[in-house]
Amino acid sequence: MKKVFFTLLTLAAFGLTVASAQIKSPAPSPACKLTQTVGLTDITVEYSRPSVKERTIFGGLVPYGEMWRTGANKNTIVTFSEPVKIGSKDLKAGSYALFTVPKKDAWEIVFYTDTENWGTPEKWDAAKEAVRFSTKPETMPFTIQSFMIDIGDLENGRCTMGLGWEKTWVSFPIELNTDEVVSKSITRAMGGPTADDFYAAGRYYFESGKDLDQAYEWLHKSNEMEPKFWKLRQEALVQAAMGKHAEAIKTAERSKSLAIEAGNKDYERMNTESITEWKAKMK
Repeated sequence: MKKVFFTLLTLAAFGLTVASAQIKSPAPSPACKLTQTVGLTDITVEYSRPSVKERTIFGGLVPYGEMWRTGANKNTIVTFSEPVKIGSKDLKAGSYALFTVPKKDAWEIVFYTDTENWGTPEKWDAAKEAVRFSTKPETMPFTIQSFMIDIGDLENGRCTMGLGWEKTWVSFPIELNTDEVVSKSITRAMGGPTADDFYAAGRYYFESGKDLDQAYEWLHKSNEMEPKFWKLRQEALVQAAMGKHAEAIKTAERSKSLAIEAGNKDYERMNTESITEWKAKMK
């Protein structure tokens, strides 16, 4: 009886060992992540790469006229760090699922705002189409064994995204906002510091215990250019620290008034408390 029990215990332990073992094997459609900087925009593509394996792909494994996940496994996701233009339509910065409808003479390309799908959505929502357009496929003189997505023809303001598998190649242009971003940057730099620059510098000087006169000059300049309740609050605090309580009260009153207009109760309360405190010091 003891022998039988020992044998069963040994088999059970062996079974647990086998059950807990993990066998690693290559994925049939390996995952791929491509990031390409074009101009000032980062374009990232995350997709899986199935292989031909002696199959007819388009018109066979991937039927003509049906929505395709454009790869394998989870749907392909394309992320833009800056706004772009595709198919004559503006796309905001962010992530999009890339779907396609392969046809013999034309492909439909769709950038879809819902990226959380395994394959194609169970229920297609046309309202989630950020852009849909058509492009013509090309026949390659060689076979592309593993599905691939490429970003090429790199220029500061544009690039091309290409999809290739078997003997089919499809590409389309992506327009970037590089010129707009650079032009704004140039205009800003040539125009000198902004109100926010003066505010950041003045607040840093005040909070770091540096020159109060310089901190006040920068904060006052910021509020001359663009008065905001939080900026005026900082200017009032500097004035109070300089012992100029009458001026601090006037500035705090302005900050309080703008805070009330904005519905900001915290700044309204802080200014009220400071005004009371500074008036007491003037008696």
